This record gives sequence, structure tokens and C-alpha cells, in this order.
Amino acid sequence: MTAESPGSADTIVLIHGLWMTALSWENWVERYTNRGYRVIARSWPGMEGDIDELRRDPSGVDHLGIAEIVDHYDAIIRELDRPPIIMGHSFGGAFTEILLDRGLGAAGVAIDAAAVKGVLRLPPAQLKSALPVLRNPANTHRAVALTADEFQYAFGNTLSEEESRVVYERYAVPGPGRVLFQGALANFNPHAPTKVDFGNPDRAPLLLIAGGADHVVPASVDRSMAQHYAKSPAVNAYKEFPGRSHFTVGEPGWEEVADYALRWAGENAR
Repeated sequence: MTAESPGSADTIVLIHGLWMTALSWENWVERYTNRGYRVIARSWPGMEGDIDELRRDPSGVDHLGIAEIVDHYDAIIRELDRPPIIMGHSFGGAFTEILLDRGLGAAGVAIDAAAVKGVLRLPPAQLKSALPVLRNPANTHRAVALTADEFQYAFGNTLSEEESRVVYERYAVPGPGRVLFQGALANFNPHAPTKVDFGNPDRAPLLLIAGGADHVVPASVDRSMAQHYAKSPAVNAYKEFPGRSHFTVGEPGWEEVADYALRWAGENAR
């Protein structure tokens, strides 16, 4: 099986992360569709539709949380005839892990994945990236937008200021602060929505991909996560791309990441 020829898993579900919508996957959708896959890239509930309207009035997602988002994709996947390949970026990566833990998917790829419950690594760059939301507890009840400068530090740190501004203007949207608070406080909550069974022997194969220059989820976080999953007899793998930022799905060279993810998933899908 090659990246150009779908096998038993002929559908790919793409899940975006915080401060983005499904539009951020536009290049991957085209690339995978051209290889014969059916590609489903849907935004988080309440974040569909016109991106400019969402920027003007994000109140519809002020209280959106992780459980609602994961259940949204759970329902999409259960409507399919066959288990799909599930790929997620950032918090979408964490959601991919949760969906696999529920028994969904033929294979999963978690790219620059936010930490799930049990991962304790908190590098300074990650904390700085999250501060625009976490510095104000009231943000747990509202959507918060990054400024262009905050976005460049978090997503575009390998890009020029001008390049980062182009990405910001095309993709960036306010993100529900509740999601970030739930992720940040997961290790203090016995019922955290990001809880998974690292030792689950029955879940589909999982690949964790990290970027060596990522500020939002530094590679050490995903390496730690991979170590947690190593206790499972299920198929696990870790791949690090040096020098890549958190915007690895769109920055120059994204094709290499997309092709590696698809090739691995195609070869390991069950």
C-alpha cells in the first residue's frame, strides 16, 4: 500500500486545534483527495461557516468544552461505513487520542498534540504561548483571540513577521478558553475529559508527530506522551521533524509531514 492508493481505510478525518478552524487543513484536504481518499475536515461545533463572522462574534463558542468537541467528531466517525484514519493537530491531536481510546478509527496520527491527562511536562515556551488565555480565569467562559504578535510567537516562530501575518489573517480565530483551561488543569481533575488509558491494548495504531521548534507543544511534551504509550501492546510510534513550528500543517515543507503521516497510517491501519 502506498500514500497514493487507499487501502481498507479509504476515509481520513482531520481535526483542527485551538485558534484555528477546518480551513487550516485546506492544503492537506487537496493533497489527500488527489490521492484518492475521501477527506472529512469539519470545524469544532459552532465554528463552522464564515470565518470573518466568527471573528466578529465568537460568543457561540464561549462555553465550548472538550467533551462536546470530541463527541462531535465521535458522531461523525460512527456514521461512516468503515473506520477512518483520524488525524488531529494540536488539541485536535489530543482529541484523536481520545477517539482512538474509545475504539474508533483504523489508525490515528496526532500532530503537535496537546498533552492528555497524565503528561506532566510544561516547558516555558508552552506556558508563554498559553498565557494570553490562562492569565485571566474569566477566560474559561469566553473565546479569546491571539494578537498578531502572540500568534507569531505561538505558531509562526519559524516564519518572518510578514509571513506569519499572512497566516494569521487567513486562519486565526478566537478559541474557546475553556478548552485550554480543561487541558491545563487535567492532572488535577480525576474526571478530566482528556483522560485516556495509555495501556489500552485494543486501540488502533497511533503515531505522534512533533516539531522541533514548536512553542505551543514543544517536542519534549510529545516525547513524554510517547513514553506513556510505550506501556501498551498496541502499535505506537513517534516522529520528530527538526526545526518545524506549531504551524507545521501549513508552513513551508508541510508536504513532507503530510506524506509521512499518510504513509505511516496507510501501512499500519487495521
